[in-house]
Amino acid sequence: MTLTQEQSRYPFLELMWTMLVFFAWVIWFWLLITIFADLFRRSDISGWGKAGWTVLLLVVPFLGVLIYLIAQGRQMGERRRAAAEAAQSHFEDYVRAVAAPHDGTTSQIAEAKRLLDDGAINDQEYQALKAKVLSR
Repeated sequence: MTLTQEQSRYPFLELMWTMLVFFAWVIWFWLLITIFADLFRRSDISGWGKAGWTVLLLVVPFLGVLIYLIAQGRQMGERRRAAAEAAQSHFEDYVRAVAAPHDGTTSQIAEAKRLLDDGAINDQEYQALKAKVLSR
């Protein structure tokens, strides 16, 4: 069996080239999505500015992406970090709000128990305070 012209080519190199082109294509679209997301989340530029960047990114995509990354790269990172910190802070506030007692019943009984342990009130007063708090 003789090798034909088609079989003697380098299929592994073609496979590597195809994978490189595919991953470059994926990265390209990831960059476009990231830039458009950053662009439309910004509140420091007007609608006309956003429209201008959009036209530039769609008409001259490679140049537009490079210009945006050069001009706004550092601010993109700062905006993303600020958004992540705000989301983390919002989550922590939510957890604190959920974990805190809502009606204060537990904290009032704990305060009465502390007063009992300190000797500021006697057992009858403690039971009366506890019954009053639990009856609400």
